[in-house]
Amino acid sequence: MRYNSAHTHIDRVRAHPDNGDTIGAHSEYARATVISSIKNGTSFVTILRGTDGNWKKGQPVFIIKVKGVEYIKTVDNGKEADNLENLPEF
Repeated sequence: MRYNSAHTHIDRVRAHPDNGDTIGAHSEYARATVISSIKNGTSFVTILRGTDGNWKKGQPVFIIKVKGVEYIKTVDNGKEADNLENLPEF
């Protein structure tokens, strides 16, 4: 994921299509695009590379509104910040 210049909100994420037994090549998406896609029925989960080198599914990604602003999160912690576990930044 990549944060905005103030490092307060996620600006872009990398997402891979789920091909069943494998995942496809990643594409980068703006945070607003992810929010719109979730609203339109697309599901997102975090993925992490395991110690064996294989990708492992993490937590589902949700839209949580705090003080009128929509954030992408894996945990509804009520904070005004995006929260996608501890994914690496790019």
